[in-house]
Amino acid sequence: MTKREAIFPADRHALYEAHRYSAAIRSGDLLFVSGQVGSRADGSPEPDFEAQVQRAFDNLKAVLKAAGCTLADVVDVTTFHTDPERQIETVMAVRSAVIGEPPYPNWTAVGVNWLAGFDFEIKAIARIPAAA
Repeated sequence: MTKREAIFPADRHALYEAHRYSAAIRSGDLLFVSGQVGSRADGSPEPDFEAQVQRAFDNLKAVLKAAGCTLADVVDVTTFHTDPERQIETVMAVRSAVIGEPPYPNWTAVGVNWLAGFDFEIKAIARIPAAA
């Protein structure tokens, strides 16, 4: 049986401890990244929506980096939106600037009514490169 290993970025934010979860779990050559939000170091939400989305992607990249991955290693993404119709253009603009070239990962967007004070969350599954 493969043992799971908790992964945390170098500059971990306060939410991991406050809510008692790992930033990601490595299991074999797969990395399961917990939902990343646009939180500041103290765990508070970034107030500007576009900046919150950008910070969520930055937090995702930091977790991936801690496991020896990049966005190019991501195979599956799920995003959560508190007001998808109003937010999707902003999310897609940030995503386009961040995600890179095809082939793109699988992507599922879900509308929700609560994200603990946040308006956007992104979780991912990545394949860890053999050298990592």
